[in-house]
Formats: sequence, C-alpha cells, structure tokens
Amino acid sequence: MNITTEQPKIIVIGSSSIDLVLNTEHPPQPNETVMAEKSESFFGGKGANQAVATSRLGASVYFIGAVGMDPFGQQIMRNLVDEGVNVGYIVETEEASTGTAYVIAANGVNSIVVVPGANYCLNEKHVAEAEKLFTTVDLVLLQLEIPMETVDYASKLVVANGKKMGIYASPAKKLNPEVIENATFIVAKSNELSIIFGDEPREQILRKFPNKLFVRDDTNSTTYFNGTEMKYYRNDHDSVLHKMGMGDAFAGGFAVALCHGNSIDDCVRFGNDVSLKVTKNRGSQRGLPYLKDIVQE
Repeated sequence: MNITTEQPKIIVIGSSSIDLVLNTEHPPQPNETVMAEKSESFFGGKGANQAVATSRLGASVYFIGAVGMDPFGQQIMRNLVDEGVNVGYIVETEEASTGTAYVIAANGVNSIVVVPGANYCLNEKHVAEAEKLFTTVDLVLLQLEIPMETVDYASKLVVANGKKMGIYASPAKKLNPEVIENATFIVAKSNELSIIFGDEPREQILRKFPNKLFVRDDTNSTTYFNGTEMKYYRNDHDSVLHKMGMGDAFAGGFAVALCHGNSIDDCVRFGNDVSLKVTKNRGSQRGLPYLKDIVQE
C-alpha cells in the first residue's frame, strides 16, 4: 500500500442527515407497538459519511450538499467543519428541513426509513456554482440520496474536466448509461445489482465492468472482475455488530487509495480495512478511522 506525500483533493457531492436510532428487541410488525430500550442520534447521510471518511484519511475534502435552516442543519455544518471538511458549497435552504433517517435496530438488523428533506433540493445550479473546483481536484465522489438529475449533471462536469469519479450506487436506482461509462469505479450492494444494471446474473454483470464494479455485502466482502478472473476479498471479525456506514467507508477508503496511485487490489484491501473499523462503533461516522490507524497496521 502506497501513501504519497501528496494530499489528495476530493469533492463529495451528496447527502447529509441526522440518524435517529431506536433500539428494540425486534422490529415492530403491522399494528404492533414495541418499546425501545433506548434512542440515540448520530451524524449520517451517505455524502457526509464519505466526506468525513476521506478527510480522516488525509484528503482535502470539499462537500457539496444541502441542509435546512434548522438546528439539525447547523449541527451537521459544525460537525463537518470539526472534521476538516470545507463546507463553503453547502446550500442552506428554506424549502425543506434537514434530512433525517429513522433507524430501528433489532438483533443486529437495521430497518431504515429516510426522509431526504433538503437533500432533494440539491440541484444542477448548486453544483455549477462549484464548477471551478472540478478543474483542480483528483476525484469526485457521488451517492444516490440526491436527485438523479444532479448526479447526471455532476458526471458531465467530471468528464469535461478529465477527472476520476466514484459512485456508491445506494440507495439503489437505475443508473444512466452515460454515468456508468463516466465512472472510474462503482460500488454496489450485492442484493441491489438488478435495480442498478438490469436483471442479469451477477457474474455476467461483473464481467461487463472489469476493475470498475465492486460488489459488497454486509460481511465486509468485495467481489470484482479484474478482466481475467473473478476476485473476492473479505476481512471481518467475530462480531460485526454495527453495519451502518460500511459501504460509505469502503468507498471513501477505495477513493483515497486510488488517488495515491495504488493498484485495484490494494484499493480494495484498503477500502475493506476502513470499512471494518466502522463495524466496531455505533453510528456511521463515529468509527471511521484516521490514516494513522490504518497505515500503522
């Protein structure tokens, strides 16, 4: 694994939210009321998670997103600043409240309902206002908790400036073929491939995108086709207790490793190592490692 002295410059375009977690013995069934053992709140949103992940791994990070003009929005902004993320291109809107996610956590399984709120107010104009950044960055990271029109527009800006682009295709939506073509790498969940790419066998989909598509599952495994053979990498520990944010952590780690010029195999290993750290702590951002935590190992 090679970490150069250069500081990668990354734009993250995506969502931010406050995650409200209810811990119960079992998920409520229809017409059932259950008692929560406790409630907790965490910083989340796939975009903000990736911004924090890449910042902690030594990148210079600019976040393009939207929050409401409410206390949750201010909390998110302060947290990102504390994490070393540039928030100069975050839009504060009166059109909607800050995004929230409601999580029922029971027996290691999470049931999540997301209220996008201000995240769905992020539009092409907001991304265009940051266009000058696209000329200087190494890589742009995207997820799908913002309007797909915004994703499509950002993809075109990336190509116009000859930059790398990573997409964590979650929550799963069908991707524009042009976006797939423009992407340097795509991370997807194993059970959502048909939504993103169509109803074909998993191996057939992987073979279409050598060294571009990386399929993840919640055991912290990554499968990809390198152009010659299927590759599979997995590292986990005895108790993968907290699975929220694993995909974001992997995407952030992969992106930083790629910016440092590492091989695809090393990028996958590094992404998996970053993802594994998240499982040891509750909350998508709390367990994200710093570069020294990974490199020393």
